[in-house]
Amino acid sequence: MGIEVTALDIEAVKLVHPKVFGDARGYFSETYNRAEYSAVGIDTDFCQDNQSLSATRGTLRGLHYQAPPFGQSKLVRVVRGAILDVAVDVRSGSPTYGEWVSAELSAENHMQIFIPAGFLHGFVTLVPNTEVAYKVDAFYDKASDGAVRWNDPDLAIDWGLGEMLPVVSEKDESAPFFKDFTTPF
Repeated sequence: MGIEVTALDIEAVKLVHPKVFGDARGYFSETYNRAEYSAVGIDTDFCQDNQSLSATRGTLRGLHYQAPPFGQSKLVRVVRGAILDVAVDVRSGSPTYGEWVSAELSAENHMQIFIPAGFLHGFVTLVPNTEVAYKVDAFYDKASDGAVRWNDPDLAIDWGLGEMLPVVSEKDESAPFFKDFTTPF
């Protein structure tokens, strides 16, 4: 096997450790192989790749979701820099509804995180000029796009910024609070 998988405290969210082969020239890593991912329970038909660049440390993107039938599972990795990636369970009837997990992903640690549909997703950059790449299994649909406030007091997510205020989009700053959110999942 070329990958190892660790379930986080919310078992549906998985941390993926791809094999990295290094030598004096640098390294090689197979970042996705459908057969291997399927064998470890990530049997997802990805249809779109996305990539973002965040110029400054503390850029926060989230907490986003796509409502069904455009709900998206994501496989997230960092191409350059580092992030704290966060997933919040919003699956109806889930015993971990409203709980969140996080993992640090970086270009150096090569970690990936798999987040199934039914979760809010967001990340904050830990260093300047961070590039994040992720696969999704449903195409973007503007009418299905939604968000919950990144700094919601009921979720109490520790973004690891201390006293630093993040750089946040207008959309994310004005997203509804969790108490006003009705899950579509």
